[in-house]
Amino acid sequence: MSVSQPAATSVPAVSFEFFPPQNLEASFRLWDTVQVLAPLAPRFVSVTYGAGGTTRDLTRDAVATLHKTSGLNVAAHLTCVEATRAETLAIADEFAAAGVTDIVALRGDPPKGANGFQPHTDGFASSVELIEALAATGTFNIRVGAYPEKHPESPSTAADVDWLKRKLDAGADEALTQFFFEAETFFRFRDACAKAGIEDRIVPGILPIENFKGVTKFAERCGTSVPAWVTQAFEKAERIDQQDLLATALCTELCSELIEGGVDKLHFYTLNRPELTRDVCHALGVTPQVALQNVA
Repeated sequence: MSVSQPAATSVPAVSFEFFPPQNLEASFRLWDTVQVLAPLAPRFVSVTYGAGGTTRDLTRDAVATLHKTSGLNVAAHLTCVEATRAETLAIADEFAAAGVTDIVALRGDPPKGANGFQPHTDGFASSVELIEALAATGTFNIRVGAYPEKHPESPSTAADVDWLKRKLDAGADEALTQFFFEAETFFRFRDACAKAGIEDRIVPGILPIENFKGVTKFAERCGTSVPAWVTQAFEKAERIDQQDLLATALCTELCSELIEGGVDKLHFYTLNRPELTRDVCHALGVTPQVALQNVA
């Protein structure tokens, strides 16, 4: 890494991302995921939106239920897609009324089949506008997305850094990165952000690899490069049926390298499959501390 950072001296603080259930079976899966990971005392958990805001109501319901029943600090995703400013802020008000004041503010992915993002006529034109409006209320702790590798719609990584600075200057408190496979990818991004005046507010996003083929497709869509050595390792692991063992080892090594490089917070994309995330956290010294409370 090119800019030296003090090594983290303690176990990292962790947070987890879930997606909202779309049927009864998925609801049980989400609850099982929460039960597995809640004892690790995450500083927050977040609930996503689907592309084009397709899970807006499901997200709202899942956030409210988790906040009420789990005892966790729940952050709600909120996007600009296919909604007016008034509608978007009304959803934010509903979150606040339910006691949820942490929001992950995103532009959001366009609906399937759409030719890129098109703001609603009366909607927010960008995540920066959404962040400014949320910050103006004085109600919310705001997190945003960041891209250690070039966003598919961005002209350059430098442009991504500039855009991230605009989001933080607009009132965001913290940035969560897209996932990546090598620690050096994050360190290069952190260095570029530091040169732009952004420091100590970027949390690396970690994706334990539950299904390598699925992850590679996801990586292609979001502009994440997959190193050849990772592909070769999973091809070999598949032949001997050791994919989970490899996934746990690689993810633990990635997190350890980040911690050695000064990272003290990690954000895990769980895909509502908690076992690998739990195992990696245990390997990092994140051990059970609390139990769920107020379970309905």
